[in-house]
Amino acid sequence: MPYVLDASIAANWCFHDEQDRRADAAFERLGHERALVPLLWWYEIRNVVLSGERRGRITEEHTTYFLARLERLPIDLAALPDPAAILAFARRHRLTFYDAAYLELARREHLALATLDDALATAARGEDVLLIES
Repeated sequence: MPYVLDASIAANWCFHDEQDRRADAAFERLGHERALVPLLWWYEIRNVVLSGERRGRITEEHTTYFLARLERLPIDLAALPDPAAILAFARRHRLTFYDAAYLELARREHLALATLDDALATAARGEDVLLIES
């Protein structure tokens, strides 16, 4: 069954000095499952690696390699969301609109969510969305 992948998980895969069992579990699942992401994920993950370059955490070459590798993974862009639902989740759980988009997608599609964001994980639990934890 597919799952919703947020940018914090994919960012963890990029930076070798970060390790988390939730990110490892999400990556392992891609061996036999697809991940679904909101459109903003495409931009968000590229901004994360660009910020990593600017901070000297990774090189341009690593960015190019990582993004090419990411493109080969079974990650699909989801259809446009229900903006009213995203606003409602953002308001109810005090999330950014961006983070609420991941919650809306997981809830709408009845999928588990892979995230390293504590506030988003708490909101997911509050909405009865399963989390990929290990």
